[in-house]
Formats: sequence, structure tokens, C-alpha cells
Amino acid sequence: MPRPSRSPYPEPVLVTETASLAALVERLRQERFVTIDTEFVRERTYYPELCVVQLAGHAEVAVIDAVVVTLDLAPLAALLDDPAVVKVFHAARQDLEIFLYRFGRLPASVFDTQVAAMVAGFGDQVGYDSLVASLTGGEIDKAHRFSDWSARPLSPAQVAYAAADVTWLRDVYEALRARLVREGRLEWVAQEMAVLGDPQTFRPDPETLWERLRPRTGNRRMLGALRAITAWRDREAQRVNIPRSRLLKDESLLEIAATAPRDIEALTRIRGVSRGFAEGRAGTGLLAAIEAARGEPEAGLPTVARRDGPRPSPALVSLLKVLLAAKAEQHDVAPRLLASSEEIDRLAAEEAPDIPALQGWRRTVFGDDALALKGGLVSLGVDGKRIRLLRTPD
Repeated sequence: MPRPSRSPYPEPVLVTETASLAALVERLRQERFVTIDTEFVRERTYYPELCVVQLAGHAEVAVIDAVVVTLDLAPLAALLDDPAVVKVFHAARQDLEIFLYRFGRLPASVFDTQVAAMVAGFGDQVGYDSLVASLTGGEIDKAHRFSDWSARPLSPAQVAYAAADVTWLRDVYEALRARLVREGRLEWVAQEMAVLGDPQTFRPDPETLWERLRPRTGNRRMLGALRAITAWRDREAQRVNIPRSRLLKDESLLEIAATAPRDIEALTRIRGVSRGFAEGRAGTGLLAAIEAARGEPEAGLPTVARRDGPRPSPALVSLLKVLLAAKAEQHDVAPRLLASSEEIDRLAAEEAPDIPALQGWRRTVFGDDALALKGGLVSLGVDGKRIRLLRTPD
């Protein structure tokens, strides 16, 4: 598919010097918005290693080589901090996490086109390629998607590939924003961006990471051990900067929590634990975490969260899901953005749960009608090929 005509861009500039970056940022800070993307590697590290930052303004695009040791990224931080310039990303979470770890703070004035696309009716987590094709008719070159961005020198083809992401993103942003303004939904996106503006979104509490393993036990002593060793693994992985799973896999954590080994020999009998690990600093730290958990008072031990009261009626859950699908269709918005499956369960089981579906724009679009349906004030009917709400008699 040939690329459509569009505002011409000069060839992308590869930035490797601080003075050039400072001059670029000075120009871009005069813009209403800039588009940003990053390339990074994290297969071997706990923290993502930033390799490339792409920036595009109205008439220029630059690829910043973040691997260059002598390049000071302080000017880039100043651009990210500037609230007057909207920073446009697609699927921003990983990019924002990188900047948070690199600069100690999140960018100001962020707009995520993936979230905006969900609000605008493009479905759940629409891919960038699909969004470019839908809104611009353009086509993304995928040839360098799996490049090793830490290797140097960068090839001209890599630089061109990296630059294309942010140049097409300008067209995507402008088309999406115009659509959201027409439909009065720009504020909906702003509410979603508040989550991405909270550093805690990207800094999980090590003491709660055990919950992600979904242990199938109610044994609080085992859960206490699992909490302790999962937190220890996270902190140790940060210290040595390796992925959590490379230090210890989840399956090993669950077995360690179940057996609570007291010494090196017992630890080496755990599947996935080598003798070298058990006899080293990591093994010593792990055994200490197990011992500390063993002495935890009963009252301080965790429990697997279970809701009190009756389980939700499967029929009511199904009815609420029909309403959710109907509302998503009516308002042309992704169903998952209105309410998750867990929220639907809580809506069915609890009188007025504290959930996002009953807050802000979601309540207007879906939540109020969900409560009315549950309370018998409305029912569902069929109008031709669509579901609609019917007011019940008093």
C-alpha cells in the first residue's frame, strides 16, 4: 500500500551531542505538542536500559542516541517537564516507566493515543499499526521491530524506522483529538491520564507482589513466607539489576514458601535453585527472609482476599455484561474501558461498590444504568438489532 501524501519531513537527525540536543529541545518547546517514542532493552536487566529516544515536532524529527556516554539528557528532561507542551505517546506505560527511572519523575502533560483510541471506539488496546492504517492510510515498516537497539552503530535503516514511529504519531494524534473534541470526550481521556501521572502506577509495593502469584492455599503461614521471599526477590533483583525471573522463577518461590527450607542443603533441593545460588549471598539473604517470616506474629500474616457475603448471581452477572456490551456499542467505546470483569462481579454482589465503573464519565455512560438495572428500575429489551433500556412501571 503506497504511503499517502502528507506534510513533508526532512531526513531524521541523529543526535549524539549535548549542544545539539539542547538546541533541538529549545525549538520543540515552542511547539503545541511533540510526539515521543523510545527504544530500549530489558531482557537482561531489572530496569529498562534506554537506547534511543525519538522526538518529532511540526517540521523536524530527531533520533537521540541515549547510549552515547558523553550525551547529557538534561535538556530532554526539561522538555518532558514543560507543562505547556503536550507529550504524545502510543501505549505510554513503558516509555513513562523509563523516564521515571531515568529522571526520577514523570513527564508533564501526557497524552496516550492508545487510551484515546479506546475512548474513541477503536477497541481494546488497539495496535499502533492498525491505528495508523485506520486514521491516516499509512503503513508502518516492521523490519526493525526486533532490532538490538543497544548495539552500535545504529544503521540508517534503524534511524529511519525509529523516526517513522513519531512522524506518523503526529497524524494519529491530530485525527484522534479532533474526533474526541467533536464527540465531547476529550475530558474522558484526561481522566484516564491521571493514572499515568501517578508514580505509584510504576512502582509496585514489594510487599504486595506475592498476590500476583495467585497461591492456591489459605495457609497463612505459607502466605507469610511467600510475601517475605517475593519481596526479597524484588529488592534483590533491583540491587543486582537483573529480571526477577532470572533470579528465581515464580514456581520456585511457591515451592520455597511451601517447604520453608532452614539451611543451604534444604534450599538446594528446591527445583530451580542451584548450589551456587544457595551458597552465595543471594541464598543467605533468602534464608534470612524465610527465617524472619517464620517469626512473624499470627496477626500480621496475610490472607487470600475473599469477599464476604454471597457470591454474585451468575445470571445477574450475565445480564450486566449484556448491558455493558450494549452501552459500549451505543457510545462506541471499548467495553474493557467501561468496566472490567471483576467490577461486573462486584456490581452484582455489592450494593454500591467503590469501583471506577461508578465514577466520573463511566458512571454517566454505564454505571447509573447498571445500578438501575440491578434495582429493577429498568429492564433490557430489543429494538430491531440493538439492545435498549426499558423503564419499568412504578
